[in-house]
Amino acid sequence: MKEIIIKPNDEGQRADRFLMKLFPDLPMGMLYKAIRNKKIKVNRKRCTNDQRLHAGDQIQLFLPPQWLEEKKATVAFLQVPKALSIVYEDDQIVVIDKPVGLRSQSDQAQVQDCVVNRLLHYLYAKGEYDPEKEQSFTPAICNRLDRNTRGLIIAAKTAKALREMNEGIREHHVQKYYLACVEGVLQTKTGELRLYHKKEGTKAILFETPKPDTKPCSLRYQIWKKHAQHTIIEVELISGKFHQIRAMFAFIHHPLLGDVKYGAKKQVAYQALAAYRLCFHFPIHSGLAYLNEKRIMIDPESIVDMWQRQTLFG
Repeated sequence: MKEIIIKPNDEGQRADRFLMKLFPDLPMGMLYKAIRNKKIKVNRKRCTNDQRLHAGDQIQLFLPPQWLEEKKATVAFLQVPKALSIVYEDDQIVVIDKPVGLRSQSDQAQVQDCVVNRLLHYLYAKGEYDPEKEQSFTPAICNRLDRNTRGLIIAAKTAKALREMNEGIREHHVQKYYLACVEGVLQTKTGELRLYHKKEGTKAILFETPKPDTKPCSLRYQIWKKHAQHTIIEVELISGKFHQIRAMFAFIHHPLLGDVKYGAKKQVAYQALAAYRLCFHFPIHSGLAYLNEKRIMIDPESIVDMWQRQTLFG
């Protein structure tokens, strides 16, 4: 018999999903058969597949030991730098200013330099994360940005914060604001775009009316500064679809500066887009409600200066 104690970062999960993570060699069929036959118990009582676990719960497994090899902890993330530009941090979350050129997360099997791996290295160095002490949880990011988009990425240090932040993003308790520079001069000071979005390969395709496999997407914008040949705008995302801002402004014939993929005239290293401000509106009962009073942002002037230095305007 093997016994597992549920830790704070494990609670809230379904029993079956927790066990799948902890024992990757345990066949799924054997797992569910063992639950049905009372060979897996919680606090010495019969458990169900969808039973939610609580910190301090004891799971007893009456199974052959060869199927109960726990997943091996890895510190491969130590191969990447731990350097991060931290905009805000507390005991539950970290908000990172991701630079242009750095991926949000790895897109390959081997270790890759990305925000996620840098975050793990950073927290490991601080003594706030050790994979050998965790059974099922790994700190994670809650939103992603394109490789060539700079800006704010929210990461959760605890499982509870990760669940609440992800739910908050789904329920629109988190507002994301971007600074962008588009070709041409926008005529209306403020506006709202509503279109229908579909991802095809590595591009977003938009339509004015619903088509098969499309989903509605929308954003609001207001002009921040006008120039002779371009306009700097603040954009509030209402939905969060693939390449949404880039594709929507290209659709109205104002592609982002440098974004040749969506029709910009000038070829440069990246598009003029930065996720620069976050606002939170969590319910008062949420464990993240304290963030409602926080002002988390990157100085917009510093972003415009960066675009100017890197000749996006020239």
